[in-house]
Amino acid sequence: MKTDLFEKQDWSGCFAFQGDRVLVKTGPEPAIPPAEDLSGLCFAGCSGEARSAGRPGNCWIDLGKEASPPEGMEFVSLRDIWGLLGERAFFEAGRAFQLMEWSRQNKFCGQCSALMRESSSETALVCQDCKMTSYPPVSPAIIVAIEKGASLLLARSPHFPKGRYSVLAGFVEPGETLEETVEREVIEEVSIRVKKIKYFGSQPWPFPHSLMVGFTAEWESGEIAVDGKEIEDAGWYEPDSFPDMPPGISISRRLIEDFLLRKGRR
Repeated sequence: MKTDLFEKQDWSGCFAFQGDRVLVKTGPEPAIPPAEDLSGLCFAGCSGEARSAGRPGNCWIDLGKEASPPEGMEFVSLRDIWGLLGERAFFEAGRAFQLMEWSRQNKFCGQCSALMRESSSETALVCQDCKMTSYPPVSPAIIVAIEKGASLLLARSPHFPKGRYSVLAGFVEPGETLEETVEREVIEEVSIRVKKIKYFGSQPWPFPHSLMVGFTAEWESGEIAVDGKEIEDAGWYEPDSFPDMPPGISISRRLIEDFLLRKGRR
């Protein structure tokens, strides 16, 4: 992965966004522009001093809808950062994007409507009147690779690109354990039951503010019957017959690659 370009960067600048697109210097190597290259731009908002130091993802600039990229720079999608600058850059840019959106959506207190101000001691916004504290939202979601012998369950959401299939996923509901969410989501979406649920790994996912928690599981009983809403098609696929799969930046692809590795196909 192209982490070297990002690791060598001098972090005196910020991630500058227009919507969910990030401003990037185009040459001679792609890079996040330093602060001095952004000083002449008009912007709709920026991170405060309390968060501007430390890790790169703490610092963001909202350029608004009308901004044009300076010469030698262009806006790229947040997903494109992975390919241009590597994994760490993608996650730091994702953190900055989430902090920007949270700050933009919480200018006023939801309890008394007074202005919110940035905390100097933690990543939080504090109401100047009633002292209510707001923290950046994180929505936990499970994602699970279910195997049946030499086959993997792959499903298609109507929101996927044409021909794309992946493993199942869903958000955690109040009062659930992660394992209970796996069981519920699988039953709701494809009508089967699973066993041997095992933790695989996790990944922050800034679309918009998820924490994806990955699991593997085995088929226990039932026949696939899709719900027709979240899932429009699903089936058991052996490696030689896999359809189009999600890109390598996602934990869904890591789960699929793990299955292939354990089945001796990588």
